[in-house]
Amino acid sequence: MALPDSYTLKPNSVPAYFDAILDAQPPERFSVKFIENLGFTSTNDRLFIGILKDLGFLNRDGAPQPRYFDFLDRSRSKQVLAEGIREAFVDLFAINTRANELGAGEIKNKLRTLYAGKKTNLVIGNIAKTFRALCDYADFSTPLPPRESANAGQTPEAKPAVKPPSKRDEPPTPATTEKPGAGAGKITVSGLQYHINIVLPDTRDQAVYDAIFKSLREHLG
Repeated sequence: MALPDSYTLKPNSVPAYFDAILDAQPPERFSVKFIENLGFTSTNDRLFIGILKDLGFLNRDGAPQPRYFDFLDRSRSKQVLAEGIREAFVDLFAINTRANELGAGEIKNKLRTLYAGKKTNLVIGNIAKTFRALCDYADFSTPLPPRESANAGQTPEAKPAVKPPSKRDEPPTPATTEKPGAGAGKITVSGLQYHINIVLPDTRDQAVYDAIFKSLREHLG
């Protein structure tokens, strides 16, 4: 079950806690001493450390995590918190995607079902009030702006222009061949000129010449 165990007995102080974080240098470890140095000296103020852990701002040892440093960017801090709330209360948002708009009484009823008797009504009521106070400070109205990448501001590398293929680059069209057997025995000699030289025998017999020219007409058409 993805629901937090932490809560605060001072939900009205939630905005002051986060505002103090924004004004302070991030510590190596978010300890009781550190929160006291922020001006919150009550023992009830120490409960806020557990809330930061459930929201993904701190690890179990209290060391600030990337979300903590993202929160320090005031232009996106409230969106960062909204992201942490959605992750910490993912089961609550699973049954109502607009859980951040519910009142404390409605939230308590939903949580009572989700915790299924594992927590007392008093604890569930404190968690519901804490959730409501966190949502009031966070910004769910706009998506989280993307982080600036290491290449931000650099001119993107220009890609070489692709030249469309020209007629000169196209592969030659293969010659069309006739199917085997089509027009067998025929040779096309269109546009071809040819000359035949005939050497006639030296004879006075006219019949010999007649026979030669007759044979030419039969064979050459």
